[in-house]
Amino acid sequence: MTARKRASAATTTATDTKPSPSQTQETTAQIDPPIAPPKKYLSFKFCIFFSIPYFYLLYQHSKIEQELKRSILINAALSVAGFFLTQRMIPVASRYVLKRGLFGFDINKKGTPQGTVKVPESLGIVVGIVFLVLAILFQYFNFTADSNWLVEYNAALASICFMILLGFVDDVLDVPWRVKLLLPSIAALPLLMAYAGHTTIIIPKPLVSYVGQEVLDLGWVYKLYMGLLAVFCTNSINIHAGLNGLEVGQTVVIASAILIHNLMQIGASSDPEYKQAHAFSIYLVQPLLATSLALLSYNWYPSSVFVGDTYTYFAGMTMAVVGILGHYSETLLIFFLPQVLNFLLSLPQLSGYVKCPRHRLPR
Repeated sequence: MTARKRASAATTTATDTKPSPSQTQETTAQIDPPIAPPKKYLSFKFCIFFSIPYFYLLYQHSKIEQELKRSILINAALSVAGFFLTQRMIPVASRYVLKRGLFGFDINKKGTPQGTVKVPESLGIVVGIVFLVLAILFQYFNFTADSNWLVEYNAALASICFMILLGFVDDVLDVPWRVKLLLPSIAALPLLMAYAGHTTIIIPKPLVSYVGQEVLDLGWVYKLYMGLLAVFCTNSINIHAGLNGLEVGQTVVIASAILIHNLMQIGASSDPEYKQAHAFSIYLVQPLLATSLALLSYNWYPSSVFVGDTYTYFAGMTMAVVGILGHYSETLLIFFLPQVLNFLLSLPQLSGYVKCPRHRLPR
């Protein structure tokens, strides 16, 4: 949850006396100034830094088939278009959410002029919509009607779309945090029903003599683990927040690590099914990374917009989806190690043993 203070009902409720149009326009101009322009230098520096290992793995280090490489590059081109579209749409959406009273104040800047500026909230809805449009358009270039992966791909989009909706409802209605634990489990149902991968784990060699076998099939227990993983990833992004750019920044870092991991695994494997699983993960991670980078250019300190729970739920569910359907859900937890540590540190407050203020900020 972003360190913000939402506007009270008194500031957004209309009075009985209807102001004249000229007064309304004047008031709107005073209250809702345009947001600051994006920090393009930040996006440029990241692209330069990330493109070196990306193109090296894609063209030099890894032996990737031309057809698979073509699909990855088409997806990358769509993602670049999504970056510019997201960057263009955020200022437009900001005006609309400000008109509807969806704004907050950055309490980290309390006592400064920036602490009194109305910051538009729930701008994660823009990223989520652009992401879904890109993911749906990509089906035309990569999947056929009889593709084996099409069912899982659409199930992934259904879970992500469901999570975007629930996140936006949370931003508007301010759902209690206990209910938030249940929302991802509901959104993950299409994903778990469509999952057709393995449910086995490899037993470490020192434990083989005790278990009696090298590979253990967990069955429904493994699917339960995947459902809990979706709940954890979604809420861990939401919990590990509070500073400008932290929610989007950690998503960009994790998504970059996932993308590099997928490219390395594709190049190191000769199994076509294994390669397709990791390529499937790339098809969803690249649009997530591009759209999140566009949002980061507005959310970086000093933040011009707040991402809201819409984005944290969307980003967490998307990364859980790519880990599950990419068949590396165990490795995904390594990328979420800071979030795991933050969750363990937050357990006393989340369970009620230690009093937890709304934003956990020092006085």
